[in-house]
Amino acid sequence: MEDEGLTLVSRSVSETQKVGALLGQLLKGNEIICLEGELGTGKTSLIQGIGRGQGIREPITSPTFTLVNEYQGKAATFYHVDLYRLDSTEEMIAAGIDGYFYDGGICVIEWAEKARDVLPPECLCITLRHVSQLERGILLQAKGEAYRQLLHRLKEKLES
Repeated sequence: MEDEGLTLVSRSVSETQKVGALLGQLLKGNEIICLEGELGTGKTSLIQGIGRGQGIREPITSPTFTLVNEYQGKAATFYHVDLYRLDSTEEMIAAGIDGYFYDGGICVIEWAEKARDVLPPECLCITLRHVSQLERGILLQAKGEAYRQLLHRLKEKLES
């Protein structure tokens, strides 16, 4: 089975947040969203949008030092995981981060490439990259049937 993908270009923080908000509106719980990309590509902005789409009104900030921030979304608990400070799978497991992947909530992971060894095979992978000083490329790849359906629904929302 091939992964399904969607490539977008964002020209501002608000556009990145809008994509996130549309995605967040579609999430029901029991999803894993994996974000990869260099510093400054908009991972946190996308997560803020996802949170807004889940009805979260409080400020969403990166949990770089706490590793995980929890919020109550309209569909499920929203876990914002930041693996930036972790250097190994062992550290992540020792911190109990992998438990959030199977909690039934919405788990959004920054620096997900650090967790590849323990991530479930099905997830939505989002890679952000610098296109120019103002533009960001956003590549969404669905791994698994549920995530292909999610990506299809997101495409429909983006086109309407």
